[in-house]
Amino acid sequence: MFYHTKKLQYFKPPQKPDAVYAKKIQELIGGTFGEMTVMMQYLFQGWNCRGPAKYRDMLLDIGTEEIGHIEMLATMIAHLLDKAPINLQEDGAKDPVVGAVMGGTSPRDVIMAAAMNPQHAIVSGLGATAADSVGYPWNGRFIVASGNLMADFRSNLHAETQGRLQAVRMYEMSDDPGVKDTLSFMIARDTMHQNQWLAAIEDLKDSGLEDTPVPSSFPLELEKREFAYQFWNNSDGTDSAEGRWAKGKSMDGKGEFEYIENPKPLGPEPVPPQVDPRLHGTPQVRNSTNTNVTNGNDNNPLVAIKRIVTGS
Repeated sequence: MFYHTKKLQYFKPPQKPDAVYAKKIQELIGGTFGEMTVMMQYLFQGWNCRGPAKYRDMLLDIGTEEIGHIEMLATMIAHLLDKAPINLQEDGAKDPVVGAVMGGTSPRDVIMAAAMNPQHAIVSGLGATAADSVGYPWNGRFIVASGNLMADFRSNLHAETQGRLQAVRMYEMSDDPGVKDTLSFMIARDTMHQNQWLAAIEDLKDSGLEDTPVPSSFPLELEKREFAYQFWNNSDGTDSAEGRWAKGKSMDGKGEFEYIENPKPLGPEPVPPQVDPRLHGTPQVRNSTNTNVTNGNDNNPLVAIKRIVTGS
């Protein structure tokens, strides 16, 4: 059961409307690393967790917190759009950040990139939407919930790292004290969440439930161990040889890194299988006999494909 408290976790309203900045805030809601992504990611990880109860409880704690972050940002967008003139489109082109990014190559592109999101007026009635800053709808494929807690916790650390980076960039793009104050709270929570996932990764490892490489339950003797710790230099130059990944004990403590300066192919040149005539692909050599290979049910392409798949 979820219970909603009407008060926000934290909020300072903006001092003035800014429809262009409201469009940018959408990235923190519905972007790839936005609050909708981490909310759904943590909740599904928690609902799917079959490990110790402390991990499930922690995941549901933070997933529920992220619901509140979406509410904060949606409220911020409503304030930024309140009393904002609908004809703000061309004023957005004056935004120096967007101008610098776009380079001014096309006046229309610059104006549209920095303009008020028309869906804020047309679709949501000056409210937030479940989309990113360019109007791309939030997608459930953004989330990771694998059932392996170490794999999930590492993904969570990645999400919080990217999310904090974007929130910090948004902080730098604003001169509104209210916006910056609210974002400073969210940035602080991202700091906690990065530390939380690092602690959870360490806790999971100390518990003996999961380790590197993930999944640690797969028998190492089933992989080709001679290649497990080789770094292959697959580009010009050897600067990569100076990294920690190129020498010394491997991070899992189970091997020694080896730097391969000129890696060689270990397999033969591929020879693709010949075209099955029932699929009418282009063969390697022209078939001069023009033999009709489809008989009976083979005239049905679904039957032909089924026979190819089953080997019958």
